[in-house]
Amino acid sequence: MIRIKAGVPRGVRPFVFGLPIMWGALAITYRLVCPLAQQHDLGTRIVTTAVFFAAGAGLILQVRRALLQELKQARRVARAAQNALLRPLPSRVGGLHTAVAQLSADHGARVGGDLYEVIATEHGVRVVMGDVRGHGLAALGTVAAVLGSFREAVHDEPELGSVLRRLDRALARHLAERARDDHAVAEEFVTVLLLEIRPDGELLCLNCGHPWPYRLAGTRVEALAATDPLPPLGPFPLPRELPAQSVGHLLTGESLILHTDGAEDARDGHGRFFSLPDAIAGAVRGQPVTPQTILRTVFDALLRHTAGRPTDDIALLVLRNERSTVQCGAPPGARDSDTCGSAARARPAPTYPHPTNHL
Repeated sequence: MIRIKAGVPRGVRPFVFGLPIMWGALAITYRLVCPLAQQHDLGTRIVTTAVFFAAGAGLILQVRRALLQELKQARRVARAAQNALLRPLPSRVGGLHTAVAQLSADHGARVGGDLYEVIATEHGVRVVMGDVRGHGLAALGTVAAVLGSFREAVHDEPELGSVLRRLDRALARHLAERARDDHAVAEEFVTVLLLEIRPDGELLCLNCGHPWPYRLAGTRVEALAATDPLPPLGPFPLPRELPAQSVGHLLTGESLILHTDGAEDARDGHGRFFSLPDAIAGAVRGQPVTPQTILRTVFDALLRHTAGRPTDDIALLVLRNERSTVQCGAPPGARDSDTCGSAARARPAPTYPHPTNHL
């Protein structure tokens, strides 16, 4: 478990707090012992004041420089920890082209509480998108617990419901450890969306309080909302039965856009919410549709909408089905050309006018 605590590092505390104490002791000693301090003429007072002002300013600059160096080091460590947890996704996983981007609202630490992963398994391509309550350094430990459990469970568990139970147990252990160490942990929860994309493109889903993804088929943007989601992981126990829900198919040429709630909750200066479906539809206007163009179009629109100041962490994950044939389930490392030999189902996507973008 990664544990990073905010505050002044231990190594710099004696330096930060020791210098002002030494300066104060020196000032008192000067006033009591030095003969110059007993003189009351104007020139001596000016010289004494100037000396103490220069010494105090120098000490303040030294303390500020030390704190800035430690802050930069803490930020580098935080970014390195997040990069290790949210490792870069390969551009192609099991015949799916992928692209992901994240924007953190914590401008100081520059880390967020969003999590994602895409892994090809013998059961199909399995995907997780999640959002830890809060953001910044405090969320990294929870992200590590959930992602570590997912990366193990997706290979071991044949059913998506069993994967979700493993995530729930890992989160419960993590929160119990934090409660023992910190003695006071605020209620914490994680929204999680689990997806399984089978070789024929069928989508199986389990949703625990997370926003439903959008499917881009031609120029049509639709939400994959099947039923009301389960409660987020953490506060409530999972139900006894966890059957994965079928939410349709991801056919050749279609894209799936997973996101955290920071995208649709973003507001402009007038309090209007960001229209994610309109922004996604804008990605097909006059340019080739790729996961990268979808990300670029959506983030450009989102930053314009919020004037470059989002108030919550935002993560977007795009999966585009570019399989030419139905693929057999294969473990990681299998080539995209390893197919079952049967043609993938394909149907032309109906063409609709582009939605109006109010950004």
